[in-house]
Amino acid sequence: MEERLVGTISRGIRCPIIRQGDDLPQIVVDSVLAAAAGKDYGFPILDHDVIAVTEAVVARAQGNYATTDQIAADVKAKFGDATVGVIFPILSRNRFSICLKGIAKGVKKMVLMLSFPADEVGNHLIDEDELDAKGVNPWTDVLSEEKYRQLFGYTKHPFTGVDYVEYYKELVTAEGAEVEIILANDCRSILDYADQVICCDIHTRARNKRRLLAAGAKKVVCLDEILTQSVDGSGFNENYGLLGSNKATEDSVKLFPRDCQPFVDRIQNMMLERTGRHVEVMVYGDGAFKDPVGKIWELADPVVSPAYTSGLEGQPNEIKLKYLADNDFADLSGDALKEAISERIRTKDANLVGSMVSQGTTPRRLTDLIGSLCDLTSGSGDKGTPVIYVQGYFDNYTK
Repeated sequence: MEERLVGTISRGIRCPIIRQGDDLPQIVVDSVLAAAAGKDYGFPILDHDVIAVTEAVVARAQGNYATTDQIAADVKAKFGDATVGVIFPILSRNRFSICLKGIAKGVKKMVLMLSFPADEVGNHLIDEDELDAKGVNPWTDVLSEEKYRQLFGYTKHPFTGVDYVEYYKELVTAEGAEVEIILANDCRSILDYADQVICCDIHTRARNKRRLLAAGAKKVVCLDEILTQSVDGSGFNENYGLLGSNKATEDSVKLFPRDCQPFVDRIQNMMLERTGRHVEVMVYGDGAFKDPVGKIWELADPVVSPAYTSGLEGQPNEIKLKYLADNDFADLSGDALKEAISERIRTKDANLVGSMVSQGTTPRRLTDLIGSLCDLTSGSGDKGTPVIYVQGYFDNYTK
């Protein structure tokens, strides 16, 4: 038998433009099978292949949208006329600006507290070296907008060209709300300005809510608690609310998709019926990785994958080949080395946690790893491939 020389393959699958009400599982299956049967780029459908669908088209097919007025109505119902502290939003025209407009429409006065030198996902307001030069301690100091301008002037984000302090301030005032901006990194600093708070952070929200309530906050609501049910006919997400939303228009957002488990299960069943193959299926959003140059950590969604079939549960259980080659089998080469390593892989323990032969492998969940691969494959621009087909991910050197 000819030796296989190719490992994991990730393919972007082109699909029609998805619209609200489309039968997305049918479109996904038809698109994958059409690509597989293609004359020039075809491929076999195999057991344990992975079909991944970007959350954006799932939410679009569901029509899971909300307007700034609908966001405002939920915020108004929760806070009334109180001054509201809005803390730790990420700096993003796509991810947060429209949410901020909706929140601003629902309050009379907002105290907007930004973290510094960067937001939660790595967008910088201030260079760390400038903090040192100015003698600012980000762990203890609270900067007013005036103090921030005195120290650091008007700084635009190097990628977007936006001064986010000015941009967010203008968004709020344009909706008729009063706004005060401060910079601080201890969530409890907001309590000197407001005792009712919206936590806009993503991955630290539960801890910050707990700390605020323990410090005497009257009310704390996280983004995943806004639009958890329909408001005036809006879309909603019972698990994540506004978290994971993206700008749709200047006055609306597309929410993170809901009811994703039936969606992935249906695609898996349809593929089994049409091909006889058992493939795995997942919905993916942002990958989980950091840009070493721009310093941006990609994961602005609450999770990489809101739903996946059962075969994607868990994390890899892998042996580090270079460790074996350099240590256990340092005296072997050629076919003897290949066979020794192959045998070690075939007989490896079912759980390698703590084993030296697994050091340097990636201790992350399969869905986070595959979702990151898919996010990089599909990109965020005009590739037109909202479905990713991954083959060979579960293979190893012996297959």
